[in-house]
Order: sequence, then C-alpha cells, then structure tokens
Amino acid sequence: MRLIHLSDLHLGKKLHEASLLSDQRHILMQILAAIDHEQPDAVLIAGDIYDQSVPSADAVALLDDFLTRLAKRGQTVVIISGNHDSAERLAFGCRLFSAQHIYISPAFDRDHAEIRPVILRDAYGEVCLWPVPFLKPVHVRAALPEEKAATYTDALAAVIGTLPINPAQRNVLLCHQFVTGAQRSDSEDVSVGGLDNVDASVFAPFDYVALGHLHRAQPVGRETVRYCGTPLKYSFAEAADEKSITVVDLADKGSVTVRTLPLLPQHELRRLRGTYADLVLRKNYEHTAVTDYLYITLTDEDDVPDALSKLQSIYPNLLRLDYDNARTSRNQLLALTEAPERRKPLDLLADFYALQNNRPLNEQQRAYALALMEKLWEGRA
Repeated sequence: MRLIHLSDLHLGKKLHEASLLSDQRHILMQILAAIDHEQPDAVLIAGDIYDQSVPSADAVALLDDFLTRLAKRGQTVVIISGNHDSAERLAFGCRLFSAQHIYISPAFDRDHAEIRPVILRDAYGEVCLWPVPFLKPVHVRAALPEEKAATYTDALAAVIGTLPINPAQRNVLLCHQFVTGAQRSDSEDVSVGGLDNVDASVFAPFDYVALGHLHRAQPVGRETVRYCGTPLKYSFAEAADEKSITVVDLADKGSVTVRTLPLLPQHELRRLRGTYADLVLRKNYEHTAVTDYLYITLTDEDDVPDALSKLQSIYPNLLRLDYDNARTSRNQLLALTEAPERRKPLDLLADFYALQNNRPLNEQQRAYALALMEKLWEGRA
C-alpha cells in the first residue's frame, strides 16, 4: 500500500503582501507529476488546506482545479481540516465528493463525533485511514459530554479512544496538532506557553501518523510519526529548508518505509546581505536568480534614500529590507534592556506584531490599536 502524505498547502497565502498563488499552482502541478510517477493508493492531506478560514475565490478555484485533476485520475484522496481552515466550509459537499473517492472530514461536533475510517485493501488485507480534524479541548467536551478533557493530549486521546481500531490491521491516522518535541517555524501559529502540545504516546495504536501543522518536514519520536512540512517556504526563517513530498509504503503489519521526493519552487526564498553598492554592482547579480523572493539586509552605516524601490528595479521580488549597522545594534540593545513596564503599550504591541509578521504595524493599524486601547481604558468597550 503506497500513500503520499501532504499538508499545510495554505492556498491563498501571501508573503509580505505578495500573492503566492502562481507559486502554489506551480508546486501543485509538480505534486501531480509525482503522483503520476508514484501511483499511490491514496493521497493524504493533513490540514491547513487554505491559509484563511474564509479563503479567497482564487484560492478556492485552485483547490477545485487540484481536486478535479485528482478525481480524473481516479485517485483516492483523504483530507482533514487544520487550524487555519473552517472545517464546516472545507467539508461543503463532502458527501458528493466521496462518490469520487475524495473524502473530506466534517467538523468534529456532536453531530459528527463518530469518525469513520476510509478503508483500502491490498494483498496484505485492509488499511484503515482515520481522519481526525484539528481539535481543541473545547471541541471534544462539546461533542463528547462525558469527557472532561482539559488538555490537548486529553482531547486527542479521548477521540482516539472512541475509534474502533483493530490492532491486527494496519491503521493510519491523519492528524493536525503540535506534537511535543517537534521543531516549530516562525510561519506557524504559536500557542502561548505550549498549551497546545500533544504527547506522542497517544499515537501508539497507529502504524503511521500523517501529521500536519508544523512547516518543517520531520519525524517525532519515531520515524512513522511524521510531519511532511509545507510544499513551499512560507517564511524567510525557512530559507535553508528543503521542501518535499513524503511517500509511505506499508507492507504487512509493522512493515513501514518512508522516503521523500524533493520539490522545486518557481521562486526560491533567499536572504542577501551587503552594502548597497555591492548589491547593485552588475557583476554581483547578473548571473543570479534575481526574481527570487528576497530579504535584503543592508550594512551601510547611513540609510540609502529610496533604497527599496531602487533595489526592486534589479530584484523585482524584494519583499523585505532592513539594516544591520551600529545604529540598529544600539536600538536593539536599548529595546532588550529597557524594562517592559516603562514602555508604552502601543510600542510593546508593535514589537510583538513585527516579531510575528516580519513587518511593522502600518499607520492605519497603529491608529486602530490605539483607539481600541483608549476605549478599553475608558471602560467603553
């Protein structure tokens, strides 16, 4: 039994306000070519299909095209929702899609608390694919009133406990959670204090666990509990990462092999560093991929007037520009040493926003945040 494991497509995502739809279309066509070559029995997509719970029309059209191409190939597809998806919107038409062997898990609630497997068969018998959408403890307490799940581990363990798993058969879980010990990337949502952690011990009944949520491909605990990672780089912190497709082969019970196939993006993400004079010198850029998505750090001591637009005439996909010099070093040191209680709340919010989004608050956002703070302080909100 051969499975292809994908996750975190984040269709419709923007990188520093630049649309990635063309890049996503390019990588989906590459994935289709890999599917044609590998001839899997099923394609598993472990959540975060869209980047927003209310996706753009273009993002919906892109998913529609991808699934239509898979359906024309007669390909079995199993999809779960992630924390970025609206489970209800994603599952629209799921009963119709199942006639084409495209199975989309519904939202986990009181009406859909019974998770049914997609069952495939090969020479070794049945393989049960268990699709468990992104869960929070509150979802589980609402759907299973007898459960008092207080943590994410409790919640997932409770749901897995309801599954009629036959341990003599091969069982595969699709799951979209943060597993303790896995390495995060700054392009993911982060829960304060790690409250969303799930202990890997809950996956003991499964021969393979197809994880989504984290953007770096990696096993957790054992080789067969695995994040496949995003098909594209969604943060400059991932610039050195290698993106791939995960291929899983199951033979008889207990025999699982995992390998990866590299993916080549339409545009790479790269970081450049140097003086303005060096970066605009023709011999330094004329044989490089100037259309890559770039983050440039200038080391000039003095700011270069209109540096961004000037550099974009050479590097059209320059998305972020900053400086690293004596002045910025002093400012960073001041920010680190200044006591938070002495700083203005708006400045603290601006620092947090910049850290999470790799860009500063714009004037409209600052004005909105300031107005909201004033309402809160005056007790009118």
